[in-house]
Amino acid sequence: MDMSEEILQQASPGLIPGSGTARAAKATRLSPSFISWLQAGPMMLVFLAFFLIPLVFVVIVSFWDYNEYQLLPAFSGRGYTDTFEGCVAQLPELCTIGKTYVKTLKLCFMVWAITLFIGFWVAYFLAFHVKSKTWQMGLSLLCTIPFWTSNVIRMIAWIPLLGRNGLVNSGLIKTGLINQPLEWLLFSEFSVVLALVHLFTFFMVVPIFNSMVRIDKSLIEAAYDAGASGFQTLVNVIIPLAKPGIVIGSIFVITIVMGDFITIGVMGGQQIAAAGKIIETRVNALQFPAAAANAVILLAITFLIITMMSRIVDIKKEL
Repeated sequence: MDMSEEILQQASPGLIPGSGTARAAKATRLSPSFISWLQAGPMMLVFLAFFLIPLVFVVIVSFWDYNEYQLLPAFSGRGYTDTFEGCVAQLPELCTIGKTYVKTLKLCFMVWAITLFIGFWVAYFLAFHVKSKTWQMGLSLLCTIPFWTSNVIRMIAWIPLLGRNGLVNSGLIKTGLINQPLEWLLFSEFSVVLALVHLFTFFMVVPIFNSMVRIDKSLIEAAYDAGASGFQTLVNVIIPLAKPGIVIGSIFVITIVMGDFITIGVMGGQQIAAAGKIIETRVNALQFPAAAANAVILLAITFLIITMMSRIVDIKKEL
């Protein structure tokens, strides 16, 4: 032991390497993996309590039996057989439940396509035509203003505009473009899609903008220098690099629209069937196993769509 270690040992004998205090400090040092799990612990508990456990209960109840007024906690597939009753006999024609799910997928596809188109170009404008970072953030926050009010209020606000005596029909009649009110503006697929696009386009704008703002502008300049046109640059550079945001935004919109029943019910005048509406009807009739079975079916279809979209891009890597 040299002179410095000897002096250190005399001053603080427990702090030199190899001493008991040093070994204890090393033993009590937390590993990085343990710290990571500790940080993720609260969110995992919330996810477990408010998603996984209720989901397990829904799956369990979907296999219970039931009658007109009570649940019977006995294993039964009646919730699923009642849902698809008569569907096999009607093949190749779709039964009512099959048509309902097809209608839901159709509305979901229409809303997804329109929100993707609008969201992409709004994000493109914010990312490439607004040069100031301050203005980019300000305008992106401006998109959140509709969320300062309730979804129900924003949805119902369309009724006075699209009604038979609403502002749109009155304006068209006064200008002479039509002779009588347009009936399809309200309580139709058009009004449902319009309301859903209005409500959920924001969920498409933000992820796409987040992906586009990360794109290195030198790549776009290099494409122009190589002789690429604006369209070629868009297709070969911007869209591939913005693909993660497109997929994430699509997942947001699809999952929300697939389970929506309030907007479809109100804007469709209770005349348009949807998968979420089936679940609501079953719950109101106190047929909880059948409602749970339809919820499981809807979840399975949505999960299948998300799985197919996740193959396009690695969502875990982007998150």
